[in-house]
Amino acid sequence: MQATSRPLALVVLAAGAGTRMQSDLPKPLHSLGQAPLLAHALASAAPLEPSRIIVVTGHGADAVEAALSDIAPEAVAVRQAEQLGTGHAVLQAADALDGFDGDAVVLYADTPFIRPETLDTMLAARAQHDVVMLGFEAEDPTGYGRMVMDGDTLMRIVEHKDASDAEREIKLCNSGLLCADASILMETLRRVGNDNANGEYYLTDVPELAVAGGHSATAVVCEEAETLGINSRAELARAEERFQQLRRAEALDNGVTMQAPRTVFFALDTFVGRDAEIEPNVVFGPGVTVESGALIRAFSHLEGCHVSAGAIVGPYARLRPGAEIGNNAKIGNFVEVKTADIGEGAKVNHLSYVGDASVGERSNLGAGTVTCNYDGVMKHRTEIGADAFIGSDTMLVAPVKVGARAMTASGSVVTEDVPDGALALGRAKQVNKPGLAVKLMDRLRAIKARKTKG
Repeated sequence: MQATSRPLALVVLAAGAGTRMQSDLPKPLHSLGQAPLLAHALASAAPLEPSRIIVVTGHGADAVEAALSDIAPEAVAVRQAEQLGTGHAVLQAADALDGFDGDAVVLYADTPFIRPETLDTMLAARAQHDVVMLGFEAEDPTGYGRMVMDGDTLMRIVEHKDASDAEREIKLCNSGLLCADASILMETLRRVGNDNANGEYYLTDVPELAVAGGHSATAVVCEEAETLGINSRAELARAEERFQQLRRAEALDNGVTMQAPRTVFFALDTFVGRDAEIEPNVVFGPGVTVESGALIRAFSHLEGCHVSAGAIVGPYARLRPGAEIGNNAKIGNFVEVKTADIGEGAKVNHLSYVGDASVGERSNLGAGTVTCNYDGVMKHRTEIGADAFIGSDTMLVAPVKVGARAMTASGSVVTEDVPDGALALGRAKQVNKPGLAVKLMDRLRAIKARKTKG
């Protein structure tokens, strides 16, 4: 997707304290669509296939860098020990860019809606200009930095408080995102001063200094909503609304059926195939793939799982990480599946827990089946063969195997392997005591009556 053939370095600013969030959690790690804000910024640039990824950390650096190792282990973290402005933050990437001959794109961890297509447009403009800034036409530009243009040349960016009356009439506002030749960017940043009220070094000074140094600068424009930044819990909530709106619209456009889209919640990496159907009040956690033609019924919660074509899940089902649901399998109401493979055409229709297990093709697990997988210290695995029938209220005490075409009697506690084709009965012998139920109830009622009178 990259518009030029030059190598690309991505610099993501994730050092800010985010004081308005009123949180001990660093702002880049607050969740949007079940993923940290930082993950959204990295996902925006992923289609550009950057050869280097540099994340500038500061506040809560240890936590941010730990998360980064999971999100993008190939990324390099550099620290901004003192938060002295955006220009100073980008300059911390100088050593990581040493010897790099290519372009650099600067993104912000708290700006999650930048589209890859917008970054591609910036790179296309970079082919003609040394520095490219991203702007937007603001409905209400009050408070935003204005981009002062001369033709297609960006002469400077002036903050609202410093702008003249004429400059305040400008509708083109600065988003803060930048694309530039990496060496020109670093050279220009070293000339940025901090002669301002906050004593900080601002990235917005780069275009003016670049033009003064004989380089060219320009601006490209995107929709204002794309530049939405997150600085408070209220803004995070509005961002979540926008994220879900975008993902629901994308799913519908891709051929997914949803009767009540506003009640379905997606994660950043949710994938739902064409002709799948999602009923109301379904929540997708991270790491879910639903293949074409599957049906996710109402009030189900899925995370870290894979649902194959034609499978039915729910209503009121919970799929936890490691759940693999085979083609045309059925997971019914109040069933929980974790770290388990459910074979093609298998059925776990109601009121069951299947964890650390494999269930063979076409097997049927009756209501109340439980794989007893945890002994208080370690997890153990249950293996059920193809075409097996597990009677209702069977406790399968792992590690245990139930063979192909085998059966268990309802109410059994199975502690030993069941061979292929065998029937396992593991319940206590029933004993009937004639008349004892009536005598017992009479006695209990008498005791209750005495307590009531007393």
